[in-house]
Amino acid sequence: MLETSDKLTLDRAVSGDQEAFGELYERYVGRIYNYIYYRTGNVYDAEDLTERVFFRALHHINRYNNRGLPFSAWLYRIAHNLVANWHRDNSRRKEIPLEESILSPFHGIHPEVELLQVEEQERLIRVVRCLPPERQQLLILKFVDHLSNAEIGTVMGRTEGAVKSLYHRTLLTIRDDLNTILAEREAALRENGGSEINVTHSNG
Repeated sequence: MLETSDKLTLDRAVSGDQEAFGELYERYVGRIYNYIYYRTGNVYDAEDLTERVFFRALHHINRYNNRGLPFSAWLYRIAHNLVANWHRDNSRRKEIPLEESILSPFHGIHPEVELLQVEEQERLIRVVRCLPPERQQLLILKFVDHLSNAEIGTVMGRTEGAVKSLYHRTLLTIRDDLNTILAEREAALRENGGSEINVTHSNG
């Protein structure tokens, strides 16, 4: 549903109130920038494309059609189209950057456990990077931007049911790929004499 706090501001923006549009800009620029940055992995291009998103939104705001979905879904849809064009023009693979913020330290736990958890996150990110672009986009919208399936469907041009199905298939793919990586790693460790960090859990 459309955010209640947006409705009056959006009505004013649609009628041509640029100050109201500025309020919407301040409210959503961070989220749109984060989405574009994760899709491009480039600060300069993310800033440029974010500016284009809001320029295009301002230019077409008088034709905005409220279908009951959040205003942010409309912005994400514009961003999605611009990013798709950007990738076509640059012939680059969509990739989620490996950031320090993603691999944040696990405070207050044993260093060996922390090391293993970081390794698990790195494996997960490598698997996500190998997914098709639309599946990467789905994970970004769900886990970075915290959109609902209906909102994701609006951005990706799919039904809510199709989003649920794609999400389920994506999770199965990630699980299978992680299992494959772990099996290959265990086989390599056996060949190298089994050198591995062993973590024992004590129940008291």
